[in-house]
Amino acid sequence: MVYRIYAEKKPPFAQEAAELCRVLTGFLGITGLTKVRILNRYDAEAISRELFDAAIPTVFSEPQVDAACAEPELSGAAAVFAVEYLPGQYDQRADSAAQCIQLMAQTERPLIRSAKVYALYGELSDEDVTRIKKHVINPVEAREAALALPETLRPVFEIPTEVPTLTGFRALDEKGLAAMIKDYGLAMDEADIAFCQSYFRQEERDPTLTELRMIDTYWSDHCRHTTFLTVIDEVRFTDPEIQNT
Repeated sequence: MVYRIYAEKKPPFAQEAAELCRVLTGFLGITGLTKVRILNRYDAEAISRELFDAAIPTVFSEPQVDAACAEPELSGAAAVFAVEYLPGQYDQRADSAAQCIQLMAQTERPLIRSAKVYALYGELSDEDVTRIKKHVINPVEAREAALALPETLRPVFEIPTEVPTLTGFRALDEKGLAAMIKDYGLAMDEADIAFCQSYFRQEERDPTLTELRMIDTYWSDHCRHTTFLTVIDEVRFTDPEIQNT
């Protein structure tokens, strides 16, 4: 059975929500937005009801600064959506909660999944909500989550019977490579995928989807930190003394 709890910072401590509201109204120019609420949502499985209840004020929330509830009152919100990490991405909040419960009860570690729920208030158009979601959700690591309680947190994966080959990869032009990055949601840029194409041309074969995704993962900023490879080849200052230095 899956149990769910929400934890929301009490108004004096809701700085994250207030700051996001300021960014959305000031930076994105969504002037119809009047208020943002952020709730941390926890789903738990492989845990008893008694242990789950005991973890609410000790693991899932801090009673001094958080208000915890099983079902928040969100009827006045103009829009409500949840955000969770993509499968395979490390969810530190969920992992920390699972470890704490395991230590607290000296039992097997439960299954925990977390998400952030955003409640938006004010006069908002569909376009406003779409822009807010685009600002909040980083597609490289997160996705919009369902609001309904799942039947189970145990992942179900279909075992592929064959790995597709990206037939025609070596023959793609710049537009074709750019379209592949978009279609497959790759983290690599045009220069990276062109380098891959050059390699597989030397191999005289097209890559499999698995090969391309493995390269994409290990070349992403999460692993390779491509930002640090930037070459600064010329810097000019208007102050002569600084320039000489």
